[in-house]
Amino acid sequence: MSLLEQNQVFQSLSSSPNARLEHSAELGDGLGAALWSNHHDARDYHGPKVHTLSCYLAGGTGTYRREQPGTKGAPDKLCVLPAGHESSWVINGEIRLVHLYFSAEHFAEAAVTLLDREPRELQLRELTFLDDPQQARNFHQLIRLDWDEPAERLRASSLAHEMIHHSLLTQAGLRDGLRLKGGLAPALRKRLVDYIENRLAEPVSLGELAAFAALSEYHFARMFRESFGMPPHQYVLARRLARARTLLRDTALPLGEIALACGFASASHFSNRFRAALGGSPGTFRAALR
Repeated sequence: MSLLEQNQVFQSLSSSPNARLEHSAELGDGLGAALWSNHHDARDYHGPKVHTLSCYLAGGTGTYRREQPGTKGAPDKLCVLPAGHESSWVINGEIRLVHLYFSAEHFAEAAVTLLDREPRELQLRELTFLDDPQQARNFHQLIRLDWDEPAERLRASSLAHEMIHHSLLTQAGLRDGLRLKGGLAPALRKRLVDYIENRLAEPVSLGELAAFAALSEYHFARMFRESFGMPPHQYVLARRLARARTLLRDTALPLGEIALACGFASASHFSNRFRAALGGSPGTFRAALR
């Protein structure tokens, strides 16, 4: 099931007779985007599994949340709708807006690598009609890209990564009253992050990681998932692809060398994995960013 198909916010708007989907795209790596227009509508969101960032592009001055009728939207206002939130919206008049969606796994990787925290420790703060000029400019740049053209879709994916990192750095905080049970000790989690980063060019097996943690493979896999928000193999692949994106953007290394530096058996294996995750080839990604 695709990110958009499992996204309750996207499906709720899709089912509205008043909302119109102008454009949408899967951007790869647990990311998606949609451009909407709507008028004289009411929408409820009940515990979506996907995080949503939104920006009002035009109108919205008659849009409000039912529990906050005195606070209304406007162009360039942002909303942060975390996975699991509940909200009810009233749309009076016309509105045009863009959504950026990202999965729990994408949030988890960013929490570990960007904020040095377990994903379950953190929550994305639910915010309504936020002023953030930098992020608003990013949204306007996002909609100027042609999401149907492979190179521009890859540029959109790269921009979306930056936007989500900006949101986590500015709008994520520790969960209130959280008491963690299970999982890996924080010091061990940090050592594992460094261990994996230093061995991305080499084969990394579950047994090797479990031995490093002095745990059985079964127990380690369960504890790793608790602390990292995803299985070990998925995290390692995500880090390899992240390193590949950096090398493609910042160096002129041949694709074969980048493949080996990121732990892929060959350039073709690297290309297949990259295309499956991001929807375009490594060469197209490099050309798009340049």
